[in-house]
Amino acid sequence: MNASSAPAGDTEDRAPGDAPHRSGFACFVGRPNAGKSTLTNALVGTKVAITSNRPQTTRHTVRGIVHRPEAQLVLVDTPGLHKPRTLLGERLNDVVRTTWSEVDIVGFCLPADQKLGPGDRFIAAELAGLKKRTPKVAVITKSDLVPGDVLAAQLMAVDRLGKELGIEWAEIIPVSATEGSQVGLLGDLLVPLLPEGPPLYPDGDLTDEPEQVMVAELIREAALEGVRDELPHSIAVVVEEMLPREDRPADRPLLDVHANIFIERPSQKGIVIGPKGRRLKEVGSASRKHIEALLGTPVYLDLHVKVAKDWQRDPKQLRRLGF
Repeated sequence: MNASSAPAGDTEDRAPGDAPHRSGFACFVGRPNAGKSTLTNALVGTKVAITSNRPQTTRHTVRGIVHRPEAQLVLVDTPGLHKPRTLLGERLNDVVRTTWSEVDIVGFCLPADQKLGPGDRFIAAELAGLKKRTPKVAVITKSDLVPGDVLAAQLMAVDRLGKELGIEWAEIIPVSATEGSQVGLLGDLLVPLLPEGPPLYPDGDLTDEPEQVMVAELIREAALEGVRDELPHSIAVVVEEMLPREDRPADRPLLDVHANIFIERPSQKGIVIGPKGRRLKEVGSASRKHIEALLGTPVYLDLHVKVAKDWQRDPKQLRRLGF
């Protein structure tokens, strides 16, 4: 069913007492760089997942919480399902499969500007094997990047893919998370698919991700900028300590954040640090702004770059780095 023309705001016009409250979990799956994290942030209304134009940015499932008078939708963002080349890759794929077997709704993200490929078919075939009672919604992302005829062709291709594999899409909807187009409508369509139940998180909570993990992700996002070709997946960040600075007056607090940026080889150190340390200063400056916005307090950020040799392939190192 193509729901892109459904009227927006049906659920919002109804008084909260007219229908039972709904709550539950939805996850977005798709190939790397399909726009899942950007869509999560757009639905929540703030940054809870790191985004990058580099595939395979997400390494943790990040829960974003959408509060509505009639429902609470908890979004579980997953890494992109891909053909793994390392132990890290295998573990990320395991995270995806475990997640979608436990949620109430699965949203399959397919970019409008790329024709369906073997990766999409691989994921769709796995979705076809999921229990039938889990609603599956096809979300055509990045709709702002293509003209109407290309978007229409993609919608029909996704419809055909479902029929070929025996998937009955609960909805097929195009969205643009960057422009906010149809993002609210997507929320309207997901809510009725949730089970009835009370809110799962307190009002005002936007994520259940620990602050230290979010801070590490913000630093990694800044560190990834500009080193796309040299270090696509070699960067990991661990926040060692987050402590309020002692002896500060109550009206002028300062949070000390000490973090390590890990790379895999000594030769990569210079790339992250840059000439005369300029690049590392830029990483610190950019990430500090986001961290201060997230935590609502001034931050002193202390960054160090360390080598964890071939950490993506080493089980002991992966455990130490939180995977």
